Amino acid sequence: MVRGAGRGGRGMPGRGGMGRPPFSRPRVLMLRPPFDLILAEPAFPRCKPAPDDSALTQALLKRHTELCPTPTEQAAVLSLITKLQTVLDNLVVAPGDFAACQLEEVRQVGSYKKGTMMAGKNVADIVVIMKTLPTKEAVEGLSNKVNEELNKLMRAEGLSPVTCASHERGFTVTAAAAVRVLVTTLHQNLRKLEPEVHLDYKVISSHLAAIRHSRWFEENAHHSSIKVLIRLLRDMCARHAGLEPLTPWMIDLLAHHCIMNNPARQALPINVAFRRALSLLAGGLFLPGCAGLPDPCEAAHSRAHTALDLVAQDHAAATAQTLLRVVARGGHRYVLGLQAFEGGKDISTEITVWDGVVVSPLAPAYSDTPEPMDTDDKDEEGTQDGVAA
Repeated sequence: MVRGAGRGGRGMPGRGGMGRPPFSRPRVLMLRPPFDLILAEPAFPRCKPAPDDSALTQALLKRHTELCPTPTEQAAVLSLITKLQTVLDNLVVAPGDFAACQLEEVRQVGSYKKGTMMAGKNVADIVVIMKTLPTKEAVEGLSNKVNEELNKLMRAEGLSPVTCASHERGFTVTAAAAVRVLVTTLHQNLRKLEPEVHLDYKVISSHLAAIRHSRWFEENAHHSSIKVLIRLLRDMCARHAGLEPLTPWMIDLLAHHCIMNNPARQALPINVAFRRALSLLAGGLFLPGCAGLPDPCEAAHSRAHTALDLVAQDHAAATAQTLLRVVARGGHRYVLGLQAFEGGKDISTEITVWDGVVVSPLAPAYSDTPEPMDTDDKDEEGTQDGVAA
C-alpha cells in the first residue's frame, strides 16, 4: 500500500473514493508578531559593544521625577480615600436604615491602587459592587448617603466639607483630592439590566473589568521599572494626538511586556524598555493582522488593541514611527517633553530636521472612505456612437 494514498481506494484522493475532491481545511487567520530585537537577540549577536545610552537614561529618570505626584497630593488622596473606604465598608456590613441599595463589596482600582498616579492628577478610583440592580435612583441615593456620612467625619476632624456629583458611571467625591466611585453589580445581574432604568451595560462591564485589571497588575506588574515606564508612556500619549486613543490598560500591558518579556526573564533597563516600546508600536504591534498583546483578563485569543478602531490603530503606528526616528537622531528630550520644540510645534505632526536629517510625519495608510470601484460601463447619456452630443 502506498503511504499517503486516500482511504477510498489505492492511489485515489479523498476519503470517499474516486471522483471526490480532497478534504479542504478551513483557512485559519495567522496573527504574526512584529519583529522584536530583544526576543531575536540570540539570532543576532552583537558585533561591537552597545553604544552609551546614559543620556537617554538620565532624561527618562528626570522626566519621571517630574511626573511623580508630590507628597502633598499623595497625602490628600490617601486621607480622602481612607475616609470614603470606611464609610462604604460600614454600609456593606451595617447599612442600618439605608435602603436605596445593598452593597456586596468595595474595591480600589485605577492608577492610585497600582501606584502609577501622575502629578497634578490626584484622583483615585473605587468600584462599588451592588447586590441589587444599579438603578439611577439607587446611585443617587448612595451618593447622598456617602455625602452625609463623609461630611460627619470631616466636621469631626475640623476639615472642609466634601461634595458629591453624580454622573453616568457613578459619582465623584471631591475635596482637596477627588475619588471616583464607579458603580457595578454582580455578574449574574448583567442580563437583567434595562437601558432605560439602569446604568449602561458597557459601563457596568468596564467596572468589573477594572477589578480584574487591578488584581492582575498587583500579582504580575509590581516591579518598580514597570511603573516608571507606565508614567512615561502615559505622559507621551497625552502629548501626542496619534497615541492618545491608547487606553491605560493597553499602556499597562505594553509596559509589562517591554520590561519583563525577554529571554532572561529579568527586568530590562528603562532606556532599553522605552526604545522597545516605541519600536513595537512603530512595527505594527497594534495593527490589524498582528498578534498584539493578549489580554490576560479576558477570554482566550482576546487582544487588547482590538478596542481601537482602524483609524486609531493606523495613527498610533504612524506617530510611533515618527517619534522613534526623532529619538534615533538624539531628540529624546523633545519626545519626553523635557524641552519644547521651537515655535511650539508638535514633532509628531510637523516636519523637523535633526542634524541635517529631515523627519517627515507619515501620511495615513488607512481611510474609512471607500474608494470608488473601477468599471468598464460608460455613461451612455449624452453620448452617441462615442461622440459627445
